[in-house]
Amino acid sequence: MATAEHTWRRSLQVRVVTLTLVVSSLLVAVFAYVVAYRSSTILLNRAKDSVSAQLDYGRSYTELQLKIFGKPFEPNVQGTLQDIVFYLGGGDSQDPSAGLVVVRADNVNELSAVPSRKGDITGLLTTDITGVVSHGQKATAIRSADLDRTGMVKYLVEGTPVKTNFGQIELYYIEPLTTQDSAATQIRTTVLATGATLVLLLGLLSALVTRLVVRPVRVAARTAQRLSAGLLDQRMAVTGEDDLALLAASFNQMAANLQRQIVRLEDMSRLQRRFTSDVSHELRTPLTTVRMAADLIFAERERFPADVTRTAEILQTELDRFESLLTDLLEISRYDAGFAMLDAEPTDLVPIVHRAVEPLRGLAERCGVPLEVDVPADPVIVEADPRRVERILRNLVGNAVEHAEGKPVVIRLVSDGVAAAVAVRDHGLGLKPGEEKLVFNRFWRADPSRARQTGGTGLGLSISLEDARLHGGWLEAWGAPGQGAQFRLTLPVRAGDRLSGSPLRLVPEDIELAAVTPPVQPRAITQTPAELPL
Repeated sequence: MATAEHTWRRSLQVRVVTLTLVVSSLLVAVFAYVVAYRSSTILLNRAKDSVSAQLDYGRSYTELQLKIFGKPFEPNVQGTLQDIVFYLGGGDSQDPSAGLVVVRADNVNELSAVPSRKGDITGLLTTDITGVVSHGQKATAIRSADLDRTGMVKYLVEGTPVKTNFGQIELYYIEPLTTQDSAATQIRTTVLATGATLVLLLGLLSALVTRLVVRPVRVAARTAQRLSAGLLDQRMAVTGEDDLALLAASFNQMAANLQRQIVRLEDMSRLQRRFTSDVSHELRTPLTTVRMAADLIFAERERFPADVTRTAEILQTELDRFESLLTDLLEISRYDAGFAMLDAEPTDLVPIVHRAVEPLRGLAERCGVPLEVDVPADPVIVEADPRRVERILRNLVGNAVEHAEGKPVVIRLVSDGVAAAVAVRDHGLGLKPGEEKLVFNRFWRADPSRARQTGGTGLGLSISLEDARLHGGWLEAWGAPGQGAQFRLTLPVRAGDRLSGSPLRLVPEDIELAAVTPPVQPRAITQTPAELPL
C-alpha cells in the first residue's frame, strides 16, 4: 500500500494512465449499458409488434370461424376451437422455438384451455393476465417457464378477448424470446469486448504520449539535480525542433548562464576571501610597529601638552579597535575558508556566563544599564569550546547593553539535559519587522546614524553565528519596536547531537503577542543552522 501510494505521488505517468483508464472505463460502461438497453428494447418492441399483429389476425379469424354458432353447448363448438388453435399454432409443429397459441373458453363444456401443442402453461397464464383479458381488455406480460422440460425460457404472453354469439372467449399468443435474448447477449458481449479493447488502447496511447512528455521532464529533473550537486557541465540532449526541443535548448542556455554566474561568483568570493585574509595578515606587521610606538607615546602622555595627550589617548583607542577588527577579519576568513575547528570539551556554562558578563559591567554602569544574571546553582555541563561560547555571550551582552536605552538587561541560562540555552534580553529599542533576519549580517547596523557607546567592528554577531553553527547549535533573534529584543543561544549537551528544540522560549515570557499594536507585529525567527543568514 505504501509503495503504491509512493508511486502514485511520484509518477506523473502513472497518474495520467490511471485516470485515463478509470475515465474511459466509466464512459465505456455507460455506453455499453445504453447500447445494450436500447438494443434489448428494440428487439422486445419488434417481438411485441409481431405478436400483436398475429393476435389481431387470430382474433379476426376466430370470430369468423365461431360466427355460425349461437350456443356454447352445440356439438361442433369444441372441435372448431381445436381446429382454430391447430391452424393458428402452425399445424402439428412441436418446435420449441415456435409460438404457442392458447384458447380459453370456460363456458364450453370440457374445454378450459386448448394449447396448440403440449406443455405446462400454468406458469404462463397467471391470474394477473387472465383477469385482465376476462374483463374485455388486452394484456401483455413477460414470463419465464419450462414448457418442454429443457430449462427455463423467457416468453412474451399477449392475450385478447374474442366476442362470439355464445359469449366471450380468450385468445393467447405465447412467443418465446430465445432469439431476442441471444441477440441481446451477443450485442452486450460485442460492446463489452469492444469497450475493453478501446480502454486498453487508450491506456497504451496515454502511456505512450505521457512517456513522450514526461521523459524530457525527468531528464531535465536529473540534470537539474546534477547541477545542484555542483556538476555544472551537465546539459540536456536537444533532438528535433518541437516544444520539447525548445525546452531542452532553453534549459541548456539557463544552465550555461548559471554556470557562468556561479563561476564568476566563486572567483569573486575566492578573491574576496583571499584579499581579506592577505590584508589582515599583511596589516599585522605595520600594526605591531604602530602599536609599539603608540604604547610608548601613551605611556609618556602625561609629559606632553594637553592636546598631544588627548591625541595619544585617541590613537590608543583607535588602535585597539583596529586590532580587534583585524582579529575579527582573520576569524571570518578562517570560517570562509572552512578552516575553523571546534575544540569541544566538557564545559560548565555557569562560570562562562559570569566571565562574559563581568568585563562589560563597567560599560553597563557608564550606560546606566543594570545587568541581571539568572543561572542555576548547579553546574550546566555541555561539550563545547569555552573560548567560542564566551565570545558569543560577550558579543550578545555587549550588543544588548548598547541598545538597552538605560533599561535592565537579563541574562538567563537554562538546561533540560538535552540542550542548554542562554537568552540575553534587553528592553530597549527593539527590532523592526524583518530586522531579526538582518542582525547577523556582516557590518549591518539597525540605525547607522545612532551614536555608539563602544567601538564595535560590526562583525561580532556574524562571528557569533558561525561559532554557534560550528557547535551544531542555534543563534536566534526576536524583537519588536519599543519592547526590546532577545537573542537566544541553544547548544546540544553532547557534541554532534541534532537539536530538536530549546529549553527557553525565543519570544520572552513577558511579551503578549496579541497586545502589540497593529500593524506592527512582534516577529521571531526559528532557524536551523543551515537557514540562518550569513
